[in-house]
Amino acid sequence: MTDFAPLLQPDRAGSAHAIHLVDKASFAGWLKKQSPARRMLVEVARFEGKTAFQFIVLPTGQGQEWDVVSAVANIAELSPWCLARLAEALPEGSYRLAEGDPGPAMLGWLLGQHRFNDYRSKVEDQRGARVLLTKEAAEIERAVRLADATCLVRDLVDTPAADMGPAELEAAARDLAKAFGAKVEVTAGDALAQGYPMIAAVGQGATRERAPRLIELNWGKDSAPRVAIVGKGVCFDSGGLDIKPASGMRLMKKDMGGAAHALALARLIMAEKLPVRLHLLIPAVENSVSAASYRPGDVLRSRKGLKVEIDNTDAEGRLVLGDALAKAGEGEPALIIDFATLTGAARVALGPDLPAMFANGDDLAASLETAAREVSDPIWRMPLWDGYDEMLKSDLADMVNSADSPMAGAVTAALFLRRFVPEGTSWAHFDTFAWRPSAKPGRPKGGDAMGLRTVFAMLRQQYSV
Repeated sequence: MTDFAPLLQPDRAGSAHAIHLVDKASFAGWLKKQSPARRMLVEVARFEGKTAFQFIVLPTGQGQEWDVVSAVANIAELSPWCLARLAEALPEGSYRLAEGDPGPAMLGWLLGQHRFNDYRSKVEDQRGARVLLTKEAAEIERAVRLADATCLVRDLVDTPAADMGPAELEAAARDLAKAFGAKVEVTAGDALAQGYPMIAAVGQGATRERAPRLIELNWGKDSAPRVAIVGKGVCFDSGGLDIKPASGMRLMKKDMGGAAHALALARLIMAEKLPVRLHLLIPAVENSVSAASYRPGDVLRSRKGLKVEIDNTDAEGRLVLGDALAKAGEGEPALIIDFATLTGAARVALGPDLPAMFANGDDLAASLETAAREVSDPIWRMPLWDGYDEMLKSDLADMVNSADSPMAGAVTAALFLRRFVPEGTSWAHFDTFAWRPSAKPGRPKGGDAMGLRTVFAMLRQQYSV
């Protein structure tokens, strides 16, 4: 993982290239103050200060010195990404804003310099560090923590499935526990089959080396309010016997994106020392095709005791989450949050950038929506529409795992999960893509954290030290 700490430093008035930020409203005034030579260079470059992420390097007239002028959407409200393009493109050196402080833009400065190069024989970008100096010294550590957590999600999701199975997710949880003094418990084999039968069933078609398991991490004081974080850890999803087509299977290494988000959120909670009793749960499986795979028409027993008829083996994520949510609820938590790359229906409805958020309480939903706006990490609330519960009726068992109707797929998946959450327990479910299909400044194509900063900001506000 990239070492972000050296890339943000307190500004002690050392030598650095100035970064001038302009927007559509301020550009003309800034240009008027420049020398004729600089104005000519701006005109030749056709830099108009209107297009966000556009920038130009200009000589200062003092020897070989130069500074940078960059367009942003709004100088008054800097986004986390407005400096990301500069961090990607500028040469090695030290930089500072000519006016003001970077604030949330520190995150993009860091992430713009992250590369996942584990599978490249030659690293293309050999430049040294681009260091941003800031007077906000107290915020540097938090920005680094957010960047570390974001890149934990990215790196885990980007890792090919051959190298990121249930055992590797367990290793990631153990590494996290070791770093923060947490405890890890793993349930596998016969104990998994007896205690978490739906997790065991989904993973039973995999090889012994990729056997299913439930990974749990506990941290914090017993007297603190318990917060349970659950992440879908399907390390590869073939669809099972209801096998996916090749086009649908190509990105299924990312089906453990919910687990990656859960691990990253746990990291932030422990690094920030939030006064909570953290309970992290990751049902880690591979949904494979073999003679041992569970079948359409099977009826599975769940940890909660509900019997689930299998309509579609490709609707496996909600099964493993159901058992994990049931276990989370047994600890009587004040709050349960789950992350999952759960449905294509959510992507059809909201596209790749917006995680679908479901919450069983308006106050919880409102606090998450407020946090999303404050940290520029968008989410969109979707309804837990009671009227669609009937789509989960089974002629044989207590419920089916997948509705017959092609409509409201994200909603019915969330309603399925709600059956496993104790009544009266606050719960939010994030159906997130965990993948960026095209690059943006600070956000390369590939795995990405979506909704992570929103949930952490909400938790910080609710459980502030």
